[in-house]
Amino acid sequence: MTYSIQQWNLECVFESATLCSKMSEYAARNISHTDFILSGFSGSREWKQLLFIPFFLLFVMSVTANSMIIFIILSHRALHSPMYLLICVMAFVDLVIPIFFVPNMLLNLLFNWNHISLMGCLVQMFCILFFQTVQTTILLWMALDRFYAICTPLHYNEHMRFSAFLKFVIILLLRNAVFISAIVGLARSLSYCQSNEIKHCFCEHMALVTLACGPIYVNSVVGLCAAFFTLAADVLFIVFSYVRIFVSLFKSGRPSQKALSTCITHIIVMFVGLIFALTSFLSYRIKNDMSSNSHMTISTMYLLLPACLNPIIYGIRTKEIRQQVIKVMKCGKKSP
Repeated sequence: MTYSIQQWNLECVFESATLCSKMSEYAARNISHTDFILSGFSGSREWKQLLFIPFFLLFVMSVTANSMIIFIILSHRALHSPMYLLICVMAFVDLVIPIFFVPNMLLNLLFNWNHISLMGCLVQMFCILFFQTVQTTILLWMALDRFYAICTPLHYNEHMRFSAFLKFVIILLLRNAVFISAIVGLARSLSYCQSNEIKHCFCEHMALVTLACGPIYVNSVVGLCAAFFTLAADVLFIVFSYVRIFVSLFKSGRPSQKALSTCITHIIVMFVGLIFALTSFLSYRIKNDMSSNSHMTISTMYLLLPACLNPIIYGIRTKEIRQQVIKVMKCGKKSP
């Protein structure tokens, strides 16, 4: 009789534990985190503070170089042609993208300030993704600018007038905004009950949605579709435009050195961004043994390094901009 009572007590305890466990699981599934921690780079505090130095220098370099390009182009009427204005817009995009995430990342490295709300995370994600697509859209319009100037010079002014440019830009910007809004909206609809620790130094799309409880198949498919119909589509049109340009130049028998130099400059800028974009995109979608620090470094360099290199590439390879940069630097040295 005593054995039966003890067995009954044990069974009650076991059933209670099972019930509590099920209730805990149910509660966890119905709780969605609204506050997240950006874990950032792993390592000791001293190591993180050491990382602060190169990222801070890159950020200052990006802000300074792009601000100088914008100032030089806007302050000189001789540089107000469509090609230089597009370079100015590209410099503006390269200026704002790091501003969306680098200051927070630097504060995280230096002071361990790593909290971010879900809404703040989604806003940061939208801004970064949207301006990334704007970059390729600008590169596409640069390619079309060169195509019209070289292949159809008699109709250049007609194609590049402001009204035609505005129609083209609005259509592509709306396309970009629709796809990015879909990505962010789907991420907002997920329930984040697994963890509130984002293993990244900013709100990267895949780093966030992998914390969701339910399936993220739709998010992945929409992300791939957005990448194809925005970034990949623009790149394909850019490649097609430059193929037509080079065919036209070499058919003429006497290709213009200036035209070749300008096209090569745009191609260099495009491939710098494309290499980092593909590496960052594939690193999250291909199963490998890459560490989280490596993922973060690739993603961060994809956003930050082109913003530093693009103004240097344009400043060195574009004669008119280079001359104005030298004048500004000489004036700066002469002033007391």
